Amino acid sequence: MMHWTDVGVNLTATSLAAKATEVVADAQAASVTRLVLIGTSVTESERAVELAQQFSGCISTAGIHPHDAAQAADNFQNHLVQLFAQEQVRAVGECGLDYNRNYSPPDVQRKIFAAQLELAAELQLPVYLHEREAIRDQLDILDRYLDRIPAAVAHCFTGTAYELAAYQERGLYIGVTGWVCDERRGQALQEAVPGIAADRLLLETDAPYLMPRNIRPRPKSRNNSPANLPWVAEQVAQLRACDLAELAQQTNANADRLFGAWESADA
Repeated sequence: MMHWTDVGVNLTATSLAAKATEVVADAQAASVTRLVLIGTSVTESERAVELAQQFSGCISTAGIHPHDAAQAADNFQNHLVQLFAQEQVRAVGECGLDYNRNYSPPDVQRKIFAAQLELAAELQLPVYLHEREAIRDQLDILDRYLDRIPAAVAHCFTGTAYELAAYQERGLYIGVTGWVCDERRGQALQEAVPGIAADRLLLETDAPYLMPRNIRPRPKSRNNSPANLPWVAEQVAQLRACDLAELAQQTNANADRLFGAWESADA
């Protein structure tokens, strides 16, 4: 039976956390049987771990999002290390740079990002990356650590062919979301998707954000859900001219290689 892995779910977000059991059950009913729950601060990472322990088929990340960098405690690494001791926590992040809104000053973002890359190198964990309008600084900092980090993924990639080439030259995995289903904003990503190496492609919803615009009939809720991942998969398969079953098998294998294998909810 074909099943899917959603490598990006913000299950700690208010709109999803209140109905987490329903969200996970709906995903499983849609054959999305494995979820990666994203941590974006120490507190949210703790909650992501708790949810990953609560629901089968789930693992999590732990890290400091660039939006939260200014609020990071001086000893935030110590708190994260405690979380990494949990078997469900498989990657450092969501971390990186975001110069679009600058909720945290860029110099603070760079400092906190580098600290997390150093932590990933010490613990030999993959890195779960966020980047927006900061590609040059992101690559400059990343390049200092890549030879000591086992792997990295460009979460929610929405970039151009240039950015894709830069990431692929560095061996990064590429996470594709419902942005690829957006006829208004997703054209550059649609053009880039066929060029993603098969062994580096991952699928994600970034729920509750980025509702796929190809869903028919259109959902009444404005909140995206991991149950909608098959719609992302359908668009990606069409762009890559590949079979859905082939896409499922490949992206599941890629997720195992990046995060380490974990059992599906239906196992």
